[in-house]
Amino acid sequence: MNHSARAFWLRSPGHGEIRDVTLAGPAEGEVLVRTLYSGVSRGTETLVFRGGVPESQHAVMRAPFQEGDFPGPVKYGYLSVGVVEEGPRELVGRTVFCLYPHQSRYVVPVSAVTLVPERVPAERAVLAGTVETAVNAVWDAAPLIGDRIAVVGGGMVGCSVAALLARFPGVRLQLVDADPDRAKTAEALGVDFAAPGDALGDCDLVVHASATEQGLTRSLELLAAEGTVVELSWYGDRRVALPLGEAFHSRRLTLRSSQVGTVSPAARAGRGYAERMALALDLLADPALDALITGESAFEELPELMPKLAAGEIPALCHRINYTGNGLT
Repeated sequence: MNHSARAFWLRSPGHGEIRDVTLAGPAEGEVLVRTLYSGVSRGTETLVFRGGVPESQHAVMRAPFQEGDFPGPVKYGYLSVGVVEEGPRELVGRTVFCLYPHQSRYVVPVSAVTLVPERVPAERAVLAGTVETAVNAVWDAAPLIGDRIAVVGGGMVGCSVAALLARFPGVRLQLVDADPDRAKTAEALGVDFAAPGDALGDCDLVVHASATEQGLTRSLELLAAEGTVVELSWYGDRRVALPLGEAFHSRRLTLRSSQVGTVSPAARAGRGYAERMALALDLLADPALDALITGESAFEELPELMPKLAAGEIPALCHRINYTGNGLT
């Protein structure tokens, strides 16, 4: 039996549209998912929307169920929560998370969906992909009890990392951002906040997620001798200049990357992608993480919404897309 669906496509940089889709019924080992919510990851998705993915990174930046190619036309996204309508009996009716683009229904292998715990609302579960990135970053950072830590960049990823690090006992933790409005988010997450010029120095560890040259430079300045900056930002096609000729070598500082595409080598043996995603969803039982969802729009509004998000006209961490109206469910 065929099913109808609607999908959001980037037709060309800066221009999106909604297209009709016809789906075949799921085969053995597959599920048909009816979408409830999806999330717009403002950093990566708006970079894609602007056409800012460098040609050298086209393969690396592909989303798991992306269709088309950069710079467009392309169907992109990876924060989808829905209900299984058809598939194995034990999954039908269950709420699942999937790294799927913005589409009202889709068919994927059973292995591509992760059950959302009953204690985690579907509305919050759209954060799973970002919290998974934060889990990987914390594994890479390997903080210790009592560490002095700063997270520079109060966007969706930076706030997720700060929320996880706040659970470590004895740490001195600050979320650092140039936008004073991020202080409210930090308070909701139980984290101290500071403007860049007021941030506490002598940090053992700084996690950088502002995607700005100034933020990365400030991250290095905040380190104690032999401290480490874990770089989470994705700069796309932009070049970044750093003051590595000053005290970088004499203070024996470390700058290392973290990227969710590979499970951190610091993770416990045997933990792969499925285990990491399941852990991220389990962590979303914390209602404080609702502070990361800063707006909601109907699916049909995506073509008008994305240019505003990309231009910064709508301040957002994760902007949630609702599919429960307009006859989509």
